[in-house]
Amino acid sequence: MNDNVKTLDRDRFGYDFIVAPFLAEGEDEYVLRNKQAGCDNSSFRTLTSYEIAALEENLNSSPCWGDVLVSDPFDPTLIRNTEFYGLVRLGRMEKSIVSFHDFSVPVGISNSRIVSCDIGDSCAVMDCSYLSHYIVEDHVILYRLGEMQTTNHAKFGNGTLKDGEDEDVRVTIDIMNEAGGRAVRPFNGMLTSDAFLWGTYRDDTALMRAFEALTDRTMDTKRGRYGFVGRQSVVKSCDTVKDVWIGPGCYIKGANKLKNLTLRSTIEEPVQIGEGVELVNGIIGSGSRVFYGCKAIRFIMGDNCNLKYGARLIHSILGDNSTVSCCELLSNLIFGGHEQHHNNSFLIASLIKGQSNMAAGANIGSNHNSRGNDGEMVAGRGFWPALSSTLKYDCKFASYVLIAKGNYPHELNIPLPFSLLSSDPNEGRRVVMPAYWWMYNLYALERNSYKYRKRDKRKVIRQQIETDYLAPDTVNEIFEACDLLCLWVAQNYNRAHASSKDEQNLIRQGRELLLAKPAELYSLHVYAWGLENSNEPVEILKVVEAYQAYQEMLLYYAVKTIASACLKENVSVATLQETAQMVIHPWLNVGGQLVPQFRVEALKDALKSGEITTWDEVHATYASWFTRYEQDRSSHAVATLCRALGVERLQAGIWEKAVEEVSRIRIQIETQVFKTKEKDFNNRFRESTYRNLAERDAVLGSLDDNPFIQESHQITVEVLEQLRRVSFS
Repeated sequence: MNDNVKTLDRDRFGYDFIVAPFLAEGEDEYVLRNKQAGCDNSSFRTLTSYEIAALEENLNSSPCWGDVLVSDPFDPTLIRNTEFYGLVRLGRMEKSIVSFHDFSVPVGISNSRIVSCDIGDSCAVMDCSYLSHYIVEDHVILYRLGEMQTTNHAKFGNGTLKDGEDEDVRVTIDIMNEAGGRAVRPFNGMLTSDAFLWGTYRDDTALMRAFEALTDRTMDTKRGRYGFVGRQSVVKSCDTVKDVWIGPGCYIKGANKLKNLTLRSTIEEPVQIGEGVELVNGIIGSGSRVFYGCKAIRFIMGDNCNLKYGARLIHSILGDNSTVSCCELLSNLIFGGHEQHHNNSFLIASLIKGQSNMAAGANIGSNHNSRGNDGEMVAGRGFWPALSSTLKYDCKFASYVLIAKGNYPHELNIPLPFSLLSSDPNEGRRVVMPAYWWMYNLYALERNSYKYRKRDKRKVIRQQIETDYLAPDTVNEIFEACDLLCLWVAQNYNRAHASSKDEQNLIRQGRELLLAKPAELYSLHVYAWGLENSNEPVEILKVVEAYQAYQEMLLYYAVKTIASACLKENVSVATLQETAQMVIHPWLNVGGQLVPQFRVEALKDALKSGEITTWDEVHATYASWFTRYEQDRSSHAVATLCRALGVERLQAGIWEKAVEEVSRIRIQIETQVFKTKEKDFNNRFRESTYRNLAERDAVLGSLDDNPFIQESHQITVEVLEQLRRVSFS
């Protein structure tokens, strides 16, 4: 006989039943089960002779009824045509109904085979062909299951190993790069912040060892961990459920295969899994839903995510509040608020920093420019490739880059935030319009922040996410973009005037030209080299207008942030300035949470020194970052305003002029939001599909009732009120 199986004693039980060994040698099943079930054996008793007779009369069997323990009250007539093997403990069982919405079944066990399980109070187990090594909590429905079992090496989606296992069976997720050079080990509770740090700083070997050690501590190496089904969960009409940890309130219906998973469901935020789904080696966050034929392998889904309509999620980590339908994602790290809905879109080998949207036909990542599939893309938050856009890897984009429809045959590095990238097929050249969103699409820009705030339905926030489009990360990008515009303007101006200077002098000259706005600057063709890996330069459009737009964005962010901070802390602008660090530190987007880079460096040092030894401590550090975020941001805003205005310190007169300008900008934003939406209602071709205006309004709603228009007006009222209430001293 194979060494991996054992045979129950024929003399004792009357027949052979072969069961794979579950516990390590010498382990006590009662002790292990009690520890994992959170109870003790004293709440159970053995069956009486009357109960055994009643069970056998109802066609139930067990090789040893002494291993079947029950709790009072216990009604043996509620169990029919079921086989019990190993230690089975049954909770309270009396005539009643257990329900989930309109699905109601009687409490009891029927037509099933149960091996070494705990089944809680008032559960219904019906037509389960094989239920093995599970701890099932109260009020659970298990209905028509082919196989539901836990192996003795179950890891529930975690990237750890059990005693005796080889390294090649470890589950890893190859994020950001198909070649595996940025692979991370998943664990229950992993955040996009964790994956970002682990996948990014690969050259820091001490940090990598620290991350591996932290992950190994998340689960012990002992074999024999039981599967779990939390209270008020429903699992029905599934073929295979193997090594799956199921949180409370979970609803699973019609899945083909679920293997090696953790479902972080809660009663308040239940996980739902629907028909035709196949999920292997993954972790699913609370409140998330997977439906309609999806397949996911080696993956993590954050909280409040949707995966549906045949989507493929492979070797990827998907951030909170994301929705993916129909498409294919491979080897990605995606921060919160990602939208991808179309069957003919691909996203491969990328780092997307959130609030992103992938249009139909977008082919992002299947076109490499190297000898292997090791190309990557990094895109700041707000990334939006339009219909049928194709990129050649490697690529990097600043925040809120909108890519127009077209084929981009060379690698790109676009450091200009809020810009529009397009391709001129006649000239064979790429064209960039900086600050496009601010100049021509304020409606979409404002709505981007609005919609991601509204779609955040998380009740427990584990991952902090910044949704405002103007924040320290994008503001720092704007400063860099302004310097680049100054440099390019001076270079192209001097080329026309046969002059040359060093880079810093060129930036200074370009800034003077952009502020002076001579007439010839508006007709100057500005080209930039180094943005595309080709012999052709990239053309930069509307540099004067873009520079002015960037300056407005800096002013709007800084004054609005300072005013908000002053009111929260009940201080004047002068007092806030005294406590602010007048330095613009580099900021990082760490999983959607914004933080000064020096705090990240401090965390890395603490990990490498052994000061931090668990992932819980890492997450507590993220929480401490967030408690300092308002202070860090207000300090950044003060430094931003001083730099944007070209002063060392704010004075009362300077502040009052800035407030006046920002008030004008806020009213302009609301006006542009309204006018942009108004175009839809004034479009006569749009009206052509309706019999009359009343039908149009019945279908689309009226302009004045639009919730986003209303919120935009409310924001204007609040901003103007804040500016009015804040005093300089």
